[in-house]
Amino acid sequence: MFKKKECVAMLLAGGQGSRLYALTVKTAKPAVSFGGKYRIIDFTLSNCINSGIDTVGVLTQYQPLVLNEYIGNGQPWDLDRVFGGVKILPPYQGQKSADWYKGTANAIYQNLEFINRYDTDYVLILSGDHIYKMDYDKMLKYHKDKGADCTIAVIDVPIEEASRFGIMSTNPDGSIYKFSEKPKNPDSTSASMGIYIFNKDKLQKYLIEDEADENSSNDFGKNIIPNMLAAGEKMYAYAFEGYWKDVGTISSLWEANMDLIGEEPVLDLGDPDWKIYSKNQPNGPQFIAKSARIENSYITDGCEVYGTVINSVLGSGVKVGHGAYVKDSVLMGDTEIGAGATVNYSIIDVNVTIGAGATVGAAREKAKGITVLGEDVEVPSGESVEDGAIISEF
Repeated sequence: MFKKKECVAMLLAGGQGSRLYALTVKTAKPAVSFGGKYRIIDFTLSNCINSGIDTVGVLTQYQPLVLNEYIGNGQPWDLDRVFGGVKILPPYQGQKSADWYKGTANAIYQNLEFINRYDTDYVLILSGDHIYKMDYDKMLKYHKDKGADCTIAVIDVPIEEASRFGIMSTNPDGSIYKFSEKPKNPDSTSASMGIYIFNKDKLQKYLIEDEADENSSNDFGKNIIPNMLAAGEKMYAYAFEGYWKDVGTISSLWEANMDLIGEEPVLDLGDPDWKIYSKNQPNGPQFIAKSARIENSYITDGCEVYGTVINSVLGSGVKVGHGAYVKDSVLMGDTEIGAGATVNYSIIDVNVTIGAGATVGAAREKAKGITVLGEDVEVPSGESVEDGAIISEF
């Protein structure tokens, strides 16, 4: 008999990430690079181990190869445990049937055996596509103090943005009396972060009932949460006040990277009390040539800069050639910008080659949108990529 785990985390990492377009053609969204040396999933995994949660199931589905290889045995996040640790949970052939995960609730339903293996009291449901630092242990303590059946993390958003989220209406004690999925006329600004803590027995009950409902979308926001609320279960909102960004779109991914730089960065990745761990492969030190000019930028290990880099984030192993100009851009890693090339207001995936004298994007103040080049794209010398273009092959 295995010993008990008080809380098990289930990390939903199987979405297609279609709104990231070329960046997720070959890679699952949680495995997309961020901040030069990280991947999006590093934040959730680091939050878990920093919060004392050492048992994490990662539910994968779409393009899982890179993500599976990246997570490996979980050692970079101290999640390589004999009992517990991190486990990859893809859809599988069961005794009765096999199916892709049909929704967030169905994904957890298909893995109830994994949860029950640890005889846990609480289940923490997480998403793999958010950038934030959060102590889940404080949320769990709040959940227990309230005697809640379900606790939902919420963040205050501007009223004009509230219609983009699931909105919680609460009483003064934090109890939830109404949940509205993307309401046209929101009566609250408490937006769900997609982070839930459930009492395991309650979660199991509602998942089983939801699976039996042929008309259900098998989704937490559309089905499980409303059903529990309608049944009068004790549900509370946990207010989170730190940095949080859903990086499910090109613009939000670019904005989150830009939040790393500036005189007073909004997102601090250098906090020794809350480290963000990564399976970063050391690429040697940076080399900044005498000809280089760098302003307000985040330069990762292994970069070689001979040209100009302004207000940008450079991942590991990026080379910026002589006379090249990079501004307002995110270069994810092992990419080469040829001599005299220009890159403006762009997100450039890994292993991209931009030939000498090529032009990618346009100045931010004039551009139609963020230009995106997917993994392994090669832009020939002297060619131009129109601003706002999203390209997975050239």
